[in-house]
Amino acid sequence: MSNLEEKRISRKEIYKGHIIDVVLDTVTLPNGKCAPREVCMHVGAVCVIPLLDDGRVLMERQFRYPHGRVFLEIPAGKLNSKDEDSLLAAQRELREETGAVAKKYTDLGDLIPSPAVLDEKIRMYLAEDISFTDRELDDDEFLDVEKIPLAELYEMVMRGEIADAKTQVAILKVWDMRGKNYVLD
Repeated sequence: MSNLEEKRISRKEIYKGHIIDVVLDTVTLPNGKCAPREVCMHVGAVCVIPLLDDGRVLMERQFRYPHGRVFLEIPAGKLNSKDEDSLLAAQRELREETGAVAKKYTDLGDLIPSPAVLDEKIRMYLAEDISFTDRELDDDEFLDVEKIPLAELYEMVMRGEIADAKTQVAILKVWDMRGKNYVLD
């Protein structure tokens, strides 16, 4: 196997924001030449696919400003810090956004949404055995919660009706794990 690794030789901070930072790195390529790399730095995030006992999933509809439209998504949110425990963050986001509290969590692994320009890693979880309490939305958070059958969500993904990558991946993973139990009539 050939050496594909690039090594950073310098970094310039371009922008420091609330959600992302942007840096311009200069790297040495495998052939010895130098090249620029623009990178969006992100603290990381979590997402949760909350599966109810009847096979429905708690989903959110939320306006996403960069795309100018409402998206259908699973609950998700950013970590408060790079070293925050991802399971605790997932539990927090699920409760705050939907009012759901799960007794069982299954780690579904990591999703790297855009590896060429973004260092964000999203840890995915399946939440089950769910009860409910009050939602605690952030002041700038506006979303509607719906319960949609897992089988219907799977079909929506396959028809291209769900655009959000983390939601697609989580639905497909959970469909593979649990879908045979929840087939639409």
